[in-house]
Amino acid sequence: MQDGQLSLARLLQHGTTVHSKSEVVTWTGDGARRETYGDLGKHAAKLANALRGLGVTGDQRVGTFMWNNAEHLAAYAAIPAMGAVLHTLNIRLFPEQLTFVANHAADHVVIVDGTLIPLLAKQLPEMTTVRHVIVANGDASKLEAPAGVEVHSYGELLDAQPGTFDWPEVDERSAAAMCYTSGTTGDPKGVAYSHRSIWLHSMQVCMSDSMQLAQHDSALAIVPMFHAMSWGLPYAALMVGASLVMPDRFLQPGPIAQILAAEKPTFAAAVPTIWQGLLQHLDANPQDISHLREVVVGGSAAPPSMMHAFQEKYDVPVLHAWGMTETSPLGSVARPPASATGDEAWSYRYTQGRFPASVHARLITDDGSEAPWDGESVGELEVRGPWIAGAYYSGEEGVEPDPEKFHDGWLRTGDVGKVTPDGFLTLTDRAKDVIKSGGEWISSVDLENQVMGHPAVAEAAVVGIPDEKWDERPLVAVVLREGQSVTAGELREFLSDKVAKWQLPENWTFVQEVPKTSVGKFDKKRLRAFHSEGKLDISQL
Repeated sequence: MQDGQLSLARLLQHGTTVHSKSEVVTWTGDGARRETYGDLGKHAAKLANALRGLGVTGDQRVGTFMWNNAEHLAAYAAIPAMGAVLHTLNIRLFPEQLTFVANHAADHVVIVDGTLIPLLAKQLPEMTTVRHVIVANGDASKLEAPAGVEVHSYGELLDAQPGTFDWPEVDERSAAAMCYTSGTTGDPKGVAYSHRSIWLHSMQVCMSDSMQLAQHDSALAIVPMFHAMSWGLPYAALMVGASLVMPDRFLQPGPIAQILAAEKPTFAAAVPTIWQGLLQHLDANPQDISHLREVVVGGSAAPPSMMHAFQEKYDVPVLHAWGMTETSPLGSVARPPASATGDEAWSYRYTQGRFPASVHARLITDDGSEAPWDGESVGELEVRGPWIAGAYYSGEEGVEPDPEKFHDGWLRTGDVGKVTPDGFLTLTDRAKDVIKSGGEWISSVDLENQVMGHPAVAEAAVVGIPDEKWDERPLVAVVLREGQSVTAGELREFLSDKVAKWQLPENWTFVQEVPKTSVGKFDKKRLRAFHSEGKLDISQL
């Protein structure tokens, strides 16, 4: 058989020629600007030429500090295809973490959106390897750079470049892009994705038992491009010719509803908190969103009540997916078996999904043995496969051994769950968030989902707090829907027929907002800290 490199240069050439009429649509707040994939090819070539002129001649890292927009997509295409490494900087990282990841990756150039200049400017003097900053969609003169750093206007820089580029032959196993974990414990960890891993991952995104992204789709990519490669949507869209709708900085429920009304995308992806907010907006401001054939959620479990609301009120299926930065991120998708209907289909949709053929999974118990896939036995999930990290990036030395995270060729996910005989994963908790009460385990995720089933509750997060008698007991932090009221006692009564009596929480607190991580997950570490510091008003029943 013939052989060939699975490089992103080939993917770029394919997507911008065969699918030249597909579009990337960037929302502007009161409308949209549009660029065909054919024009994207020229755009990417101009960017690659410009970066060559700034000294990007090998596998230097080029950082992006950007929203989801056409310029970011051009960077996704051009930087790996020219043989450099795309490094998506998380705009929501704490300042010291942002500086750390830029220095650790040794970013040579950073492309920044104009609206994000104030965030970057504060940390730029500490980014010791950055030599050039390119300002897109804004005024480059507004960025005062430290000595040794040149600032360029994206438009002026690219206007001077040709619209063709001699894309090199790139080794498919070389690094194409990198993301860093959110660093909830210690410094963020770098994950480098190869051309090969991205190519194979993109193929899986388009498969029938996964997200089913296809040429006829218009995909609203709300999940940030700085978070786990936007779940693989940009590259998968180029592969099959699906158009992309990019929300830029307009991520609030109202603007998202406007985007849906104007562009009528067929597919969308975001974390559950985004969809919870949109659901409240739609309930107050109804509109037809049935053009969405499917919505995929990941990052944390979606409450079943939210999934039912979208299905029953708006005829939009919400599909669970599971993954993490280290898994590129696709690990599983909860598409029910073809034979499942009614309540049986819903039982599958509540799970985190079925593993594809390329993701090998196992459950490891506390004593180190492997748990069976019987739908009941619980263990820590470990995975391996061709788009799953085998080590963390350790700077110029290459990769960093981490026996706490990688062992025997497997990635330890830190997620605790169970798997059915037909390969559907249900996560019961993060290993660090499971509540041990009186020698028994309580799933914080299960409690959260049940509490969020109450019509007055917008969000609920559950953590374990110390208890003299039981070791730990659950504390429930509740955010109420606007205009709604409910007492802790009423919520506890609401749970009385939904969980075991010994699991019923005695400790409740009502908050304006649950603290969240940089990628929109509940930040339970901060919630526990608020409790230990006495910052929560707790009702005990």
